Amino acid sequence: MAVSLGPPGKRTRIIQTYGHTTYRQENPVHKGTVYDLASLTKPLATTLAILVLLKERRLQLSDVIADIFPQLGTFTGLISIKDLLCHCAGFPAHQPYYLELGRLTEEKRKEALLSLLAVEPQAYEPGSTSIYSDLGFMLLGLIVEKKSGLELAEFFREKIAEPLGLAERIFYGPAGPGDTEKCAPTEDCPLRKRILCGEVSDENAQALGGVAGHAGLFGTIYGVLEMGEHLLDQWQGREEHPNYQASDLGRFLTRQDIPGSTWALGFDTPSSTGSSGGRYLAPTSVGHLGFTGTSFWIDPTRDLVMVLLSNRVHPSRDNIQIKEFRPLFHETVMESLGLV
Repeated sequence: MAVSLGPPGKRTRIIQTYGHTTYRQENPVHKGTVYDLASLTKPLATTLAILVLLKERRLQLSDVIADIFPQLGTFTGLISIKDLLCHCAGFPAHQPYYLELGRLTEEKRKEALLSLLAVEPQAYEPGSTSIYSDLGFMLLGLIVEKKSGLELAEFFREKIAEPLGLAERIFYGPAGPGDTEKCAPTEDCPLRKRILCGEVSDENAQALGGVAGHAGLFGTIYGVLEMGEHLLDQWQGREEHPNYQASDLGRFLTRQDIPGSTWALGFDTPSSTGSSGGRYLAPTSVGHLGFTGTSFWIDPTRDLVMVLLSNRVHPSRDNIQIKEFRPLFHETVMESLGLV
């Protein structure tokens, strides 16, 4: 876990590690342990990539998806980049596309994914509500690649991470599977018939070569904390990323007016009750969760960043105790720091 409190120059960091990376207690967690960040990929890679493309004027939030990928037809003709970022585009939460994609050679899978998205039935009328969806961010990842001409991993490294000096601390894909000294293993995967370590847990991301818009990012506690600090400082007007505008980021970090939704653009905001961030976060805070047991929350009113990295899916995703632990963790941190 990691906490950062205060503005630059007066900032206090608390970074603590606990336990072991495996249930067999073989490898102690250390500050360089690499975690599968799962859906933290959505805000920290894909959403920031969209911000870069906005500054480069390669796209606009109002751009209609069917104009980018005409093969997607009438369904996506109704939705925009903004709809995908807000999880209000009409897509269901998840589909096991990997079952179809896994039958194909790797070079055919992205085009096949577009074909699957083209025939995906609407789960609801776009814009009428919000359903958190991997599918929309899988599509955003393909849009970034088409508009930039780069693979998503390369785009993230060159345009987002390297300018911040974070390319070695937050990245797509560690050195390789089985690197148990470096990486926290995730689950004993029934599909791949092994304990995953250093390869993405999410099956759809794995089918896309481990790099996707919804999952695939890995990182250390320092990497995620420093990324959170940079976002906070950009939000507060104390820093400007060379490749996207702080004013655009500020718009992205503002909750959107969608019925029944807490979503900003690519980032979540605290729900009034039952938030994973606990009871004390300011309503203007932003954050995100990752399925593997990762999360971050940024509270601009307190100059506060809180990061929790775990591999709660090891050895099985059936362990859901983190749902109770997350709010308790955030509340305990804020109480201990006298921020309540």
